[in-house]
Amino acid sequence: MADRMIEIADLHKSFGALHVLKGITLEVERGSAVALIGPSGSGKSTLLRCINLLETPNRGRVRVGERLMEFGAGKTRLPGDRELAAFRAQTGMVFQHFNLFPHMTALGNVMEGPVTVARMARREAESLARSLLDKVGLAGKADAYPQHLSGGQRQRVAIARALAMNPAVVLFDEVTSALDPELVGEVLAVIRQLAEEGMTMVIVTHEIAFAHEVADVVGFMSDGQIVEMGAPAKVLENPGNPRTQAFLERFHSFIGSYGQGAGGRAPG
Repeated sequence: MADRMIEIADLHKSFGALHVLKGITLEVERGSAVALIGPSGSGKSTLLRCINLLETPNRGRVRVGERLMEFGAGKTRLPGDRELAAFRAQTGMVFQHFNLFPHMTALGNVMEGPVTVARMARREAESLARSLLDKVGLAGKADAYPQHLSGGQRQRVAIARALAMNPAVVLFDEVTSALDPELVGEVLAVIRQLAEEGMTMVIVTHEIAFAHEVADVVGFMSDGQIVEMGAPAKVLENPGNPRTQAFLERFHSFIGSYGQGAGGRAPG
C-alpha cells in the first residue's frame, strides 16, 4: 500500500440516467505514469475529475496519498470545504483548455495557488513561480498575458501552475487535443521530463505513440470501464481485448515512431 499513490475501487458516476463510470478499479504506483486511452465518451475525463473530486462519485472509494474518500450508501456525507481543499491539494490538474486567468500574467497565474491557497509569502511564491516557468521553458514569458502566448505556451504555464502546489500526483486531461499539431511536441516534452523525474501522473491522451514511449502502464477504457491494462508494449502492440484491438488497429504503424515525427494521435 505504501507504494500505491492512488487507489480507486468500484467507482461509479452517473449524470442523471447516463451511467458514465461503471465500477472502475485502478491502482497507480508511486512515481509511475499511467496513460488512459480510448474512444471519446468512454469516461476517461470523468474518471480524472472524480480522482480530485471535481465530480462527486455516486459510489466507490478514492484514495490519494494518505487521504481516503468513500461514497455510496451510508457514506453520503460530502467532504467540507477544508477537507476537500486538503484532498485536492495533493492532485494537480491540467485541463484541455488551459483555464488560465486572462487578467494575470504567466507569473501571476503560477503564483496564485501558493499565495491564495497555501498562504505563501509573495516573494517566496514569485521565486517558486519563476523557477517553474524556467522548468517548462518559459522564463522569458513571465510578464506575458495568456492572450499573447501560443496555445503550447499557455499549456506549459498551466503545467507550471499545477506544479506550484507541490502535488503528489498530476492529472493531465487530453492536454494536447486543443493544440495545433506543431505545438504538441513542446507540451509533451515537459510531460516526458516530469515522467523521467518520477512524478506520479495519470495522463488521458489520444497520443498513442507518446503513451507507448512515456507511460509505465496503459489502460484502455471503453463504455465506462477499464477493459484492458498493462505494460505499453503489451496493451498497445499485442492487445488481448477485442475492443482494444479494434481501437488500435489503424495505429500500429505509429507505435514507437513518435520521435520520427509521426504523432500517432487517436481520433475522438
